[in-house]
Formats: sequence, structure tokens, C-alpha cells
Amino acid sequence: MSTHVLILGGTTEARALATALADRPACRVTTSLAGRVTSPARIDGELRTGGFGGAAGLAAWLREQQVDVLIDATHPFAAMISAHAAEAAAHCAVPVLALRRPGWSAGPGDVWHDVRSLPEAAALLPELGRRVFLTTGRQGLAAFAGLAGHFLVRSVEPPEPPLPARTEVLLARGPFTVADELELLRTHRIDVLVTKDSGGAATAAKLVAARELSVPVVVVRRPPVPAGVPSVPDVSGVLAWLDGSADHGR
Repeated sequence: MSTHVLILGGTTEARALATALADRPACRVTTSLAGRVTSPARIDGELRTGGFGGAAGLAAWLREQQVDVLIDATHPFAAMISAHAAEAAAHCAVPVLALRRPGWSAGPGDVWHDVRSLPEAAALLPELGRRVFLTTGRQGLAAFAGLAGHFLVRSVEPPEPPLPARTEVLLARGPFTVADELELLRTHRIDVLVTKDSGGAATAAKLVAARELSVPVVVVRRPPVPAGVPSVPDVSGVLAWLDGSADHGR
């Protein structure tokens, strides 16, 4: 009998996990994407796109599709989706595991300011600089809309308004090199960087560039994994957890 694994995806790790599980003959893999990215990369296994309709909708889908295991491999800041996953899994008695890449840590020479939210980051900016490089994604930028200064916003998809009055948008997808990030910071005369603690190597080069140019960085720290949900940092951790959970709650 095959094991049906539902991956809540949207990250590089989720795609790698789907590939690893697709090679297992006794495993049926479905990856669910929120549908916010217009051209997602190819994913092995089955694919569904769009929301479930909250925790209740996800629970109904888990029952209808006879899901045996739920892997939350969403973005570290997708707090609502993660909360719904935890609630739905508990309601259906389906084992759930969070796959979260490690966050970033400041090193020698870094000038970091940790905050807990985008509004807190916005409140800090006036004392740090007026030429801001915003790399927090396309959502939530309304927190910065009332600020003066020049904003360079980089995101994969066009950002959602409202935006600061003086905003330049750069549509790009990582990975980025340190050389490219250095050139970007110099060309736009950036004097403060704002980023979410997404972790991973694909977009970490900006932090190295900021260190080399002594540019302060405002880091929005990630929300915690929902209470009671175990977490692993990589795909190998998920595979080990799956192998060590012979029953999976059946």
C-alpha cells in the first residue's frame, strides 16, 4: 500500500523533497502551491494549485484524498498557512512535519538590526538611511508607503500597492552573486537594506555585499513553527523522519 504525502510547497526545499519522494515506489506525492507565482518551476509528482479554504478546507482535502502525511515546506513567513496545516492535521490525526531551512545569523562586520515585523522595520528606517533596498517580497509593502526617501524594491512578481512615493521596482529571481549585489548597492547608492530572515543561500549574497560596504541591515525575524509541530532543517531530515515513522498514525 502506498503512502500519500502532501507537501505544502513554494520553496526550493519543497521541490527537492518532491523529487526525492517521487523516486520511492511506495509513495504518492502531491505538492500544493498557493498559486502566487505565475510560472513555477517544474515539480515531480502530482501538483495542485490554489488555496484550500482555511483549516477546515484543508482537513476536508486530507480526508478526501486519503493523505497519510503532511509536510509543511512553505516559506518561513507563511505563518497563516502553517497554522492551518497544524490545525487540519490535528483534526484529521495526520502526522505533520515542518521543513524549515535554517535562518541567517550575523557574523563579524555585520551591522544588523533585528525586528519582529515589517511595521517595526519601517519605524526604524528614518534613523538608518534614506536610500532603501527592500527585499521583503511583494506583499506587506504598505508598511513603508508613508515613508520619505528612495526605495528599490526587488521581488519575483510585481509588488502589491500601496508603495512608497519614490519606488523603483526590480523584478528578479535568485540566486544572486556577491559581485552582482555589490554592483547593485553601489549603483543605487543604497545606505540601508531591509530583508526577511528567509535563510538559504539563494539570496544570502546581499548580506555579504552589505557587510563589505558597511551597509546596515534590518532583519525581520521569522515567526515560530506552530506549537506541537516538529521541525527539520533539510530534505534529508524529512526522509529520516518518514523512515522512522513506520505507522504514520494509521
